Amino acid sequence: MAVCNELLAQVRATAQQHGARGVGTITVRIGALSGVEPDLLERAFTIARAGDYTDAARLVIETIGVRIRCRACGNENDAAANRLLCSACGGYAVDLVGGDELLLARIELQGIPDAEFSKQDQNAQGEKNYV
Repeated sequence: MAVCNELLAQVRATAQQHGARGVGTITVRIGALSGVEPDLLERAFTIARAGDYTDAARLVIETIGVRIRCRACGNENDAAANRLLCSACGGYAVDLVGGDELLLARIELQGIPDAEFSKQDQNAQGEKNYV
C-alpha cells in the first residue's frame, strides 16, 4: 500500500501541476526483481486511487524481465530471476542491467486546457486529453 500511495502522490502532483481535471490511465513498469508484486499493487490501487484526480484512473502494469551482463565474457542476456547465470559461458559473476526497477512510465491527463504535450486526443465532450 505504501508503494501505491507514493505512486499516486506523484501522479496527483503531476495532474495538479498541469491543471488536469483528472487522470485516465497510469502505466507502470515493474521489474521481476523490484520487490513489488504486480497483483498486490493492483489490489492496493483499487483502494488507494480514491481521491482528487485519480477516482476513475486505471492502472496498467507492464512487467520487465531480468537482464544481466557477464563480467567474464561481456555477454548481455535475459535471465530467470532465480538463475542469474551467463547464457554464453555459464559464468555467475554478472551485473544486473535491468529487472529491478519500478517506473512510472506514463500518465494520461484529462481535461487540460491548451496544454503543450507531445500527444493529444479529443474526447466526446470536446475536452483534450494529454499523455
